[in-house]
Amino acid sequence: MQLFANKVAVVTGAASGIGLGLARHCAREGMQLVLADRNAEQLLGVTDELRADGAKVVAVTTDVSDPRALDTLADAAYKAFGQVDLLINNAGVLISGLSWERPPEDWQWILNINLMGVVHGLHSFVPRMLEQDTPGHIVNVASLAGLLAAPLMGPYTVSKQAVVALTETLHYELASIDAKLKTSVVCPGPISTGIANSGTSRPVTSTVAREANSELMSFLETGIEEGMPPAECARIIFEGIRKEQFWIFTHDDFKDSYKARADSVIESTNPEYQIYVTQE
Repeated sequence: MQLFANKVAVVTGAASGIGLGLARHCAREGMQLVLADRNAEQLLGVTDELRADGAKVVAVTTDVSDPRALDTLADAAYKAFGQVDLLINNAGVLISGLSWERPPEDWQWILNINLMGVVHGLHSFVPRMLEQDTPGHIVNVASLAGLLAAPLMGPYTVSKQAVVALTETLHYELASIDAKLKTSVVCPGPISTGIANSGTSRPVTSTVAREANSELMSFLETGIEEGMPPAECARIIFEGIRKEQFWIFTHDDFKDSYKARADSVIESTNPEYQIYVTQE
């Protein structure tokens, strides 16, 4: 996908963080927007901002964990604009804690949003995008955790590694039918967003876990606070879309860690955890 002006973009999780950066970038590219987020108030604020700048925007309050909500979003997009050219499955949340102490409800919560939200997006949009028979692009936002595991990040890591696997599978499937749709998976490093606070309503319980989790969240919050601005992240993602890159990385300095993990797999050595810190 090389040209974006007057094309239609759908962005989930569009009211904050990376999603907001992407929505603003889409508008600057002259795209028509369908924005989704579960926070209706924030979504309205973003919609008003972009409309004031001249963008055509449809906003739909959406819980991506509900497949019917994604059908509603797709219906709204096609009713408003008659097509979708760029689908960005971005909505995501984060919780941390010891894997065996997080109750099944917490695992299900994060998987329903981070993984099933992408599945629902594909199910609702891909058939219609294929029927258009026009060039298009699907972007699934994963994380550096999609390729690297870390302690206390079990539910998040599992969900993001699943998104990577799902997107790679989708890439092969679309290629096998000579579809005009291309795919990308984004594995961002630290981006300045509020994701570290998204799971605060689901606190850890044991004393040991709370202490370890407090240290981790402090580390994450500092790294995220000092992270790349969402606007720069969006620029990199669009650069990758233009090049039809499958893998899109925001921080190249993590590639040594990706390679070390791949080497460990090939050489059958036991994994050793190192704190992954960007040099930027």
